[in-house]
Amino acid sequence: MAIIPKSIFGWEEEIYHLGDLKRLQIVLETLPDEPLMRKLDQERGNGRDDFPVRAMWNLLIAGIIFGHNSIASLLRELNRNMQLVHVCGFGFRKLPGAHNMSRFIGLLLKHEGEIRGMFEGLCQALYSLLDDYGKELAIDSKWLESAANQASARREPDGRSETEARKGVKTYSGVRKDGSAWEKIVTCFGFKIHLLVDAVHELPVAYAVTDAAASDVTEGKELVSELKSRRPGVLETCQHWMGDKGYDDTVLIEMLKEEGIKAVIDKRTLWKAQAEKEVPGYEDAYYDEAGNVYCYTKDKGMRRRMAPNGYEQGRDAVRFKCPAQAYGASCGEAGECQCKNIRVPLSTDPRIFTQVQRESYKWKRLYNRRTSVERVNSRLDGAYGFEERRTRGLARTELHVGIALLVMLATAVWKAKNQQEGKVRSLMKVA
Repeated sequence: MAIIPKSIFGWEEEIYHLGDLKRLQIVLETLPDEPLMRKLDQERGNGRDDFPVRAMWNLLIAGIIFGHNSIASLLRELNRNMQLVHVCGFGFRKLPGAHNMSRFIGLLLKHEGEIRGMFEGLCQALYSLLDDYGKELAIDSKWLESAANQASARREPDGRSETEARKGVKTYSGVRKDGSAWEKIVTCFGFKIHLLVDAVHELPVAYAVTDAAASDVTEGKELVSELKSRRPGVLETCQHWMGDKGYDDTVLIEMLKEEGIKAVIDKRTLWKAQAEKEVPGYEDAYYDEAGNVYCYTKDKGMRRRMAPNGYEQGRDAVRFKCPAQAYGASCGEAGECQCKNIRVPLSTDPRIFTQVQRESYKWKRLYNRRTSVERVNSRLDGAYGFEERRTRGLARTELHVGIALLVMLATAVWKAKNQQEGKVRSLMKVA
């Protein structure tokens, strides 16, 4: 817990008029950062202590909270804001310059394990404080631009050249109302954050940072494997896992299923040669790539869409009901039909047939919660300055992302402890 000087003003009387300084106080009081501070002090030993590690750390946290996108911007704030100077712990000392901050960040790069430890500790606190935290999870990725425009010819990182960023490419396509096709290609040279978020409270649960060209589905599987080995409680608590079509993969869906998690993942269009396939064991029932099942009458060949009728765990199959029974549709062959109630084993195609039936109201309701990740990413951009932040190197990018997520979680933990559970998603207002 941070020790913040209180002698420069009556804290309890004035704190509610300080805005961002109040938020800074909350985060510094909540962060479990003492182990990291002790290690940094031990590494410094008997060397010069012009800029205490605690004050430098507090200043980095303030940079995230105040939304500064560069060290230069943060230092300008420090030099004109005496309250910030004292809250961070510099007192009447000489203030640090850009080279001092760069050196301190270099020291922090050696302690990524401690940053991760704080992140996981705050997540664990939220599991204890919020009953429904971690039950509904959503995953998505976000690009982060590098400060460089292209990769350096150097092979080894030197702290200045960009050797780890890559160019990511995404292609969006569709069909306009007039039937014409459209396509949009966007690129990013830099890095990518893969973020797993609690979809109810819109708070991070796990994250990874890679170059911008990394595959979403590959990193999704890596994240599941890492959680299984290091944080199994996350997977044990999770009930549903939401993701867009970038995570549509049979292996990932099966990995989640093995952990007792129901995947709610949008589906890519992969079928090229055929529009429908026959449901195994039923001559007159067919399914399409969207997961819809249709029955055909024998005489007239009329095609009707069957109604989703739930998941049967004992047989690991999804059920579909005759439209005549479900909707009261007229059918002259209803008495002879063999497709009144059919079961489609999930093994038929795990991408298409899932435990939460596609096109069901439940699937749509759960999938809509996937946008919780987009809102967390929006807060990183807007509230924490990542929209204009440019960083060189994978390690530095991961550090800045980790600190921002720590701020987000620490704010939520403080609110949950102070009976403000309904406001844990709000990062700007604290009262």
